[in-house]
Amino acid sequence: MPIVQRILSAFSAPKPRPLPEPDARLALGALMVRVAKSDAAYRVEEIARIDRILAAANGLNPVEAARMRADCEKLERAAPGTDAFAALIRDTVAHDGRLDTLRALWQVTLADGVERPEELDVIETTRIALGLTPEDNDAAHTAAQMTPK
Repeated sequence: MPIVQRILSAFSAPKPRPLPEPDARLALGALMVRVAKSDAAYRVEEIARIDRILAAANGLNPVEAARMRADCEKLERAAPGTDAFAALIRDTVAHDGRLDTLRALWQVTLADGVERPEELDVIETTRIALGLTPEDNDAAHTAAQMTPK
């Protein structure tokens, strides 16, 4: 294909669909993606864990959960700081739901068997923004360790 045709076809290519408005569900997904990517290694185990959490939390089948994760990945790339996402959850979700959010982040962190400092930083920033205590964090960490892989 000549270069002129390639350039013209690039202009007529379909536009990417716009990002969905973040809500608490998508904010949770984006935070899980952010934790998983924080160490610059987005591992298969972490992706699979995110998909399972999204499926269970939202009543989705595996394909729907993977699509939702893809939206969450896009949101995470375009997103404000971690604390802004966590604030969206804090402002719309009761205390137990915020604990579930922290537990989900720990599950993603533990999915590959290694707790990296970058992941711990994201969790701590999120914990504070969610208005949760260090004791809440310890409980969420313990619960995540007992979750079957």
